[in-house]
Amino acid sequence: HQQNRRSWNAVTPAHQSHKVGQAAFFRNGGSTLFEEERQLLGRVDGLHVAHLQCNCGQDSLSIARLGAQVVGCDISDAAIDEAVRLSADSGIACDFERDDVITWLERRGGERYDVVFCSYGCISWIGDLRRWARGVAAVLKPSGRLVLVEFHPLAWSLGENGGLTGDPYFDEAGAGPGTSLGIANPAGVSDYVALSEDGLIPEGMGFSAGEPTFDNPEPAVEFTHTTADLVSAIASAGLHVENMREFPYSNGCKLFDGMRQLPGRRYAMPAGMPSLPLMLSIVAVHRSQHPYAAAGSSSAIPTDRS
Repeated sequence: HQQNRRSWNAVTPAHQSHKVGQAAFFRNGGSTLFEEERQLLGRVDGLHVAHLQCNCGQDSLSIARLGAQVVGCDISDAAIDEAVRLSADSGIACDFERDDVITWLERRGGERYDVVFCSYGCISWIGDLRRWARGVAAVLKPSGRLVLVEFHPLAWSLGENGGLTGDPYFDEAGAGPGTSLGIANPAGVSDYVALSEDGLIPEGMGFSAGEPTFDNPEPAVEFTHTTADLVSAIASAGLHVENMREFPYSNGCKLFDGMRQLPGRRYAMPAGMPSLPLMLSIVAVHRSQHPYAAAGSSSAIPTDRS
């Protein structure tokens, strides 16, 4: 994970170079949350929210603006520095801590949160999903919820014009259930903000060409997990998946060249290609809080394909 820390530190200034007027955007009431996140989070006024892998804190501040007490954690020093600065410049109170997400969860001790939130490109940076899920379960209050919005694992096997990249969906070399040994990416974390153009820039925030030709000098290691790995890890930690949805588009991020842009800053498969899942969401609670689970009965995971 420390090599990934270096890769994220290197790319963060490039990402930020494309986002103009962020502090003013938040001071004027702006939010970077997409409708899917807002619906899944529901009312958070007065709740304690832990935002895992918060990057530069834009979504953390958006949740805090809704009335929540938010703490954000990220592995990148540069991202946390940006988040602290943006919190101060926008006047939105939010706590930010730099740490590896699994270490952070295991250090929380007796702290408990109403919501643990994570989104977009988080799972592929975690080597041991079961350890991560145990950490999430440990910091959730008995009535708390995990809210996850993530790119679908299948999307990482898709490339230009929706063709296959050759990257496997399954990591058969993993050390056990929910674990991945990782795939080396010599190019490091990409400048996906530039690649997505205005997809990651909400209305009211400006877009700049910034660093248009950034090459990351620091390689990265990414971890392959299937949807089954993710759901099984959450269940093994004693959490009950209340709802899971799959979406035929990705919010904000242009995952590969040739994607078709939709209204609302969404990207779908190229024209003429079959619809495939590009994003998913999961809401999970402690098993003891679910009426079926508490009664000792089994229940199917409610699923939906939008």
